[in-house]
Amino acid sequence: QVRLVESGGGLVEAGGSLRLSCAASGRTFSSYAMGWFRQAPGKEREFVAAIIWMGDHTSLADSVKGRFTISGDNAKNTVYLQMNSLKPEDTAVYSCVVRRYNRGSWSPSRPQSYDYWGQGTQVTVSS
Repeated sequence: QVRLVESGGGLVEAGGSLRLSCAASGRTFSSYAMGWFRQAPGKEREFVAAIIWMGDHTSLADSVKGRFTISGDNAKNTVYLQMNSLKPEDTAVYSCVVRRYNRGSWSPSRPQSYDYWGQGTQVTVSS
C-alpha cells in the first residue's frame, strides 16, 4: 500500500528557513508528479509547489515564488520543499501529494489532480 512520510516541519522565526521532505513508497511504487499543499486554520487549502519528474518541471504558487524551491529524487520517490524568508502567513499544515500516472488533463494547483496525500507536517512561523 502507498505510504507518504513527511518530515522537516517545526517552529521558526520570521525570516528563517525550513526544509520539508516527503518520501513515497509502496508496492512497485512510482509517481509522475509530487508536490505540496498547505492549509492554515480557518483557511482554504492552498497549492504551494509541484514537480513533474519528466523534464524536471516545477510549478510554484505566486505567494511563495522567489522564497520556496521544490526539488526531489525521482528514483527515491522523494520530494523536498526548501522554504526561505519565511513569513507568519506561511504558518500551516503542509501536506505532501502524489500523482501516480500521466493521464488526462490536469493542473498541478488542483487538489483533485493528486491520488495520494500525506498526513501533513506543521510549520509555524513566529513574528
